[in-house]
Amino acid sequence: MNNEISGIHHITALASHPQRNLDFYVNVLGLRLVKRTVNFDAPDVYHLYYGDEMGNPGTILTFFPFPDAARGKRGIGEVSAVAFLVPAAARDYWIHRLSKHGIRFEGPFQRFNEEFVAFQDPDGLQLEFVFGGLVGTGSAWKGGPIPPEFAPQRFHGATIALGSLERTAALLTDTMGFQVSDENGSRIRTLTGNGASQAAVDIVIDASLPPARTSAGSVHHIAWRVADEAAQRRWQQKIGEAGLSVTEVIDRQYFHSIYFREPGGVLFEIATDPPGFTRDESKEELGTRLMLPPWLELYRTQIEQVLPPISLPTVAATNT
Repeated sequence: MNNEISGIHHITALASHPQRNLDFYVNVLGLRLVKRTVNFDAPDVYHLYYGDEMGNPGTILTFFPFPDAARGKRGIGEVSAVAFLVPAAARDYWIHRLSKHGIRFEGPFQRFNEEFVAFQDPDGLQLEFVFGGLVGTGSAWKGGPIPPEFAPQRFHGATIALGSLERTAALLTDTMGFQVSDENGSRIRTLTGNGASQAAVDIVIDASLPPARTSAGSVHHIAWRVADEAAQRRWQQKIGEAGLSVTEVIDRQYFHSIYFREPGGVLFEIATDPPGFTRDESKEELGTRLMLPPWLELYRTQIEQVLPPISLPTVAATNT
């Protein structure tokens, strides 16, 4: 099979208070809220999707916010950092902006000949800005608070923390078609996809760490993108043949999904690019209403009564 994984589709994490999460990712980082819905498996919990102007695959960071959740504990068996690609010319802008908003950051540092800064969201999710994007590329949210020439463009990649390498590396390279591109001590960089959708997936090995405890500030799963359902079903078969338990295809309304856990414990998803977030809202309306799938629409009143109230941020373009 040709490598049909074209990069990262989305990354889903856990948060605590939904309003704080919304304010940070929209007002501070300048991502667009492209869908406000619920966890289809637990509809008393929001599912908030952030991304570029259209919610294109490769830009989507999503959250399940649990208002009373404690912070997760870092460890092995998790996606330990999420990295965004930012225009190289935006470095000073973001250093100033993070400082202005009282966000502690580390760097700029060099890793694999790339410059980056590292910081955390309000729940402790580890984020990185990698300064290497080109001004004018991507589809930055033009109505957001960040000038498009400085806005995050897409995922650069993610870091996976593991206790050992061999079985996960075999899955990524032998089964899923990832390519090892570089090594630096206990950090191994792999690449998936090509061109503008290529993603860097770093594996960091530290057997001394305890298993991660997933809660607020933890990544729940990482989803790899494929073009359509036919490609997804081929991957479903191949993952099963590799000896891993894989789910049936699940309708997530905006994409179709299969899930499996890689040998190191990280939950993987393979998601289709279509149908996308404009299937039930126009481009202009994205994220403005609570959208429910047909099988939950009957319970809208009850669902709205149990969800905590949130207010959509009022944003305005700024140069700071």
